[in-house]
Amino acid sequence: MLSKIQKKFIALEKEREVHKQYFKDLNEATQAVADEIGIGKYFQDDRGTVFKIVVPTGRWVEFEQIGYVRTRRADESKGSLSLKEAQEAGFSLAHLTAVKE
Repeated sequence: MLSKIQKKFIALEKEREVHKQYFKDLNEATQAVADEIGIGKYFQDDRGTVFKIVVPTGRWVEFEQIGYVRTRRADESKGSLSLKEAQEAGFSLAHLTAVKE
């Protein structure tokens, strides 16, 4: 008989391929944006989140060739791109200024 821990593992393991595909798709989309606008460039979504295309310094789990950092979203306390840097790059962050970074 399987334990609760083993059942949880099996359920998560079954989802692994779905998540692997998601991250593969995200990496490909990130590369496409990098090809389109360039490394070190910014863009802003329709909700005001600013993204910057970067070459990551590496991660323990996986090293990506191209990545991104972004400002926090309205419901988050912190993002990986500072509001100050996004503002200095010329983006309007009025939707986030009521909450301190």
